[in-house]
Amino acid sequence: MTTILAIQRTSPAERARIAAVDPAVRFVDAGGWFDGEMRDSWPAYTATRYLGRSALGSGTREERDRLLAEADIILGGFPFPLDLRARAPKLRWFHQRPAGASNLLRGDLWGSDVIVTTSRGSANSLPIAEYAIASILYFAKSLNRAAVDREAGSFDHRAYRSVLIAGKTACVVGAGGIGQEVGRLCAALGMRVVGTRRSAGGGLPPGFSAIGGPSDLDRFLADSDAVAVCCQWTPETTNLFNAARFAAMKPGGILVNVARGEIVDEEALADALDSGQLRGAALDVYVGEFEHSPSARLWSDPRVLITPHTSSMGDRDRHGGIDIFCDNLRSYLAGKPLHNVIDWARGY
Repeated sequence: MTTILAIQRTSPAERARIAAVDPAVRFVDAGGWFDGEMRDSWPAYTATRYLGRSALGSGTREERDRLLAEADIILGGFPFPLDLRARAPKLRWFHQRPAGASNLLRGDLWGSDVIVTTSRGSANSLPIAEYAIASILYFAKSLNRAAVDREAGSFDHRAYRSVLIAGKTACVVGAGGIGQEVGRLCAALGMRVVGTRRSAGGGLPPGFSAIGGPSDLDRFLADSDAVAVCCQWTPETTNLFNAARFAAMKPGGILVNVARGEIVDEEALADALDSGQLRGAALDVYVGEFEHSPSARLWSDPRVLITPHTSSMGDRDRHGGIDIFCDNLRSYLAGKPLHNVIDWARGY
């Protein structure tokens, strides 16, 4: 019998959907059981952000080890027990509901012999895209100046330098599921949209006028008034936006990062803002966001909008993580290849 162990909380409706795939599969709901372990093994900042104050876990260590030892499949999220592979000898497949593979860099699953899948392409893409649009408008319409003037107690009318975004160019770095939604909404506002992805092949997504590969990025940046970073964090994309890349951007551009903080060299970003190369930057992510607050230099800058990784939130849950898990479960039980398997060498 195949056993699925859920170590992240699941709703009754989600459990029913998983059971409907094959009633013969044993589903064990251990959501919340490992919270105490994760609180002890992850940075305090992470525990405070992602675990409830009263989430101390359930059962004994022996009982939790027994659950892991019986699991063929684990359905997890973030954070997760760092020693899953060592404690789950039968484990063949781990699915994490978040879309980003880099969430798993910490722990013994990364690079292991276990098949690991993510919810890439099935996350809350539309709310994230709306966040990107709101961020572009925030700086394009000089709304950041309102907070500065309120603090000062008087208006500096000449500091408001609004621009019309219709007819401007937006560059989407990482035109995957989230990036394509960003591009579609930018196009709906009358912007010309270009984008990059790992491979330039394939057709144009809705709203895009051009798609290129990594080597086309600097060419696109030179003409782009707004840049949305939506790509996966990999060794190749670490500090993708460095001093040279900011210099390649069109002067007065807006940067929006809804991917991972490590893709942006934050000191180079601060320098580009100070030099006037950039108009503003919206960061829903920052370097070390699971361990500490943002850098004081960026957080204190009125040209920078920083939020605590909340761009995917909304009043309606559009996350498709359970959808892709159920699809993959059907494939797994039929002996077919799974979708969204992490390529350890590629990094996602």
